[in-house]
Amino acid sequence: MLRKNAKIELLRRVPLFSACSKRELAEIATLADELRFDAGRTLIQEGARGREFIVVIDGSVEVRKKGRKLPKRGDHSFFGELALLTDAPRSATVTTASPVRALVIVDHSFRRLLSASPTIQMKVLRSLAERLAPDDL
Repeated sequence: MLRKNAKIELLRRVPLFSACSKRELAEIATLADELRFDAGRTLIQEGARGREFIVVIDGSVEVRKKGRKLPKRGDHSFFGELALLTDAPRSATVTTASPVRALVIVDHSFRRLLSASPTIQMKVLRSLAERLAPDDL
């Protein structure tokens, strides 16, 4: 089981949370459940509504987009962060290629945190806007 500081360090690597302080990351970390998945388990299905965000602690996953296999991803990869904020359909399918241990944050818990913490909300929205902003105007 991961300690609080290890969860914080994993979440710090996620661009959506990059502007958050250690204290704010600790608040987000309280929402993260550590789960184990067997090999061959579909974690995210392309086209489905997203309801959770996943950070791989250890293990590897396969990613397929429009049927095309993308390079395997492993430890500390993350998927579905936009599901915490939008109802957009998933853009790829993610399946465990080995047993995986992961942190999982569900959308309704995260949205509740954003409502209760305007400072985290502003930092997350700013990070999202920077990510989605066009490079050229």
